[in-house]
Amino acid sequence: MPNAPLDRSPVALAQSLIRCPSVTPEEGGALTWLAGILEEAGFTVERPRFSEAGTPDIDNLYARIGTRAPYLLFAGHTDVVPPGDVARWGHGPFDGTVENGILYGRGAVDMKGGIACMLAAALDYLDVAGPDLPGSIGFLITGDEEGPAINGTVKLLEWARARGERFDHCLLGEPTNPDSLGDMIKIGRRGSLTGRLVVQGRQGHVAYPDLAENPIPGLLRLASALLAEPLDAGTRHFDASNLEFTTLDVGNEATNVIPAEARATFNVRFNETWTAETLGAEIRARLDRAAGRSVRYTLALLPSNSPAFLTEPDVFTELVAGAITTETGRRPLLSTTGGTSDARFIKDACPVIEFGLVGRTMHQTDECVPVADLHRLTAIYTRVLAAYFEAR
Repeated sequence: MPNAPLDRSPVALAQSLIRCPSVTPEEGGALTWLAGILEEAGFTVERPRFSEAGTPDIDNLYARIGTRAPYLLFAGHTDVVPPGDVARWGHGPFDGTVENGILYGRGAVDMKGGIACMLAAALDYLDVAGPDLPGSIGFLITGDEEGPAINGTVKLLEWARARGERFDHCLLGEPTNPDSLGDMIKIGRRGSLTGRLVVQGRQGHVAYPDLAENPIPGLLRLASALLAEPLDAGTRHFDASNLEFTTLDVGNEATNVIPAEARATFNVRFNETWTAETLGAEIRARLDRAAGRSVRYTLALLPSNSPAFLTEPDVFTELVAGAITTETGRRPLLSTTGGTSDARFIKDACPVIEFGLVGRTMHQTDECVPVADLHRLTAIYTRVLAAYFEAR
């Protein structure tokens, strides 16, 4: 019997992706399935696999149709976070169940649903444009966004660059909307820097404090110094940088022992006022002033591959915003809020902005997306493709 024709609706495409258990670093069949659909549509598809000592090998996908500029790249990831306790899910995390107009499954919004909409939009647009495409459309999809992000997008971009691939613009389909589709476009991301602070003391009996040195007051003094003054006042497109302590610990279960050291971990989400290097220097300066001659400490700043960056709003940003407004009736806010994404790597290859689904349930039990949002996002992406190539 001949194979049944592909159901190209974004819902069916999202269901197929969700049913692939691609928990980082497992490919789970997701990229293999996606490659088959793209090849059938006429894309040239390649599957680079990258390795590095101490990290898992990662499968990636690069696909292109068309040979000339302008080149619009869709980017994203098929890997997902673990589902956790499956018994707590109302629907199987990898079943792709639709109930009462809602699609459930791990990756429904982050971001297999977004990839399904990109794929559906590209297929719809190619049906209209025909074989003489007035430019190029590409897919750059990794299986390492939710993991270490070492063998994924960053290496895939280097691989593409070495082959002479050049992109004009990129649309990354991460879930960007806080409440309703059309709320927000991400035009940048804050940087991230993590520090581990250790204050040294001298262990001893609490009844003989003169024979010991308690590190806890020193740690509190240093922590207070880091929090006492704002790092900055924010910028036009970014909120003020913020430093948050995530652990304070002495590892001491005894009630009559002064500990030998006290430790703290903090993370800073910073705007383009800083680089990781200048921010690290500011943190050390504040600690040195607070420590004086009485507090002995060490500070380790972990390597950061998450700089702050901004894609200045331009014609492409306006084109995407216009498509969103037309389909949703909302004018999206241009934002730099939230965590990091692979846009931090793509920014070095071409201007990149992010727009995807509503992210309220991402990484949660019973992650889900309204079926109507999948259709609406597909319409937005299709409108972007049409306007992008018409404008050239």
